[in-house]
Amino acid sequence: MKQKILLVEDDPLLIDIYTTKLKEAGFEVSVATEGQMALELFEKDKPNFILLDIVLPNTNGWEVLKQIKENKGITKVVILSNLGQKEEIEKGIKLGADKYLIKANYTPSEVVEEIKKLL
Repeated sequence: MKQKILLVEDDPLLIDIYTTKLKEAGFEVSVATEGQMALELFEKDKPNFILLDIVLPNTNGWEVLKQIKENKGITKVVILSNLGQKEEIEKGIKLGADKYLIKANYTPSEVVEEIKKLL
């Protein structure tokens, strides 16, 4: 059975790149372009994994992470963000993220490899 990944990202170019890479790696991918949509898709699709940006329209990634971990904390969550301050990374881990990746430091292929390691 394919692993389901919810990609939460608002940049159309990154959505295209990551969706392609994840599907090539054999994942089933759904996409949310803002926080509230992510929470709705999380409830509907029950993904095994969430790749989560922090800076999103409406509900931000911190709030999405908090709600997912409070309600059903079994899904693995990797934050993929350009916010790379030590405090932000610590906040992400404290809120329950399994890993915090800074977009600029990883190619899409490397991100897919990090996801595979967690699964």
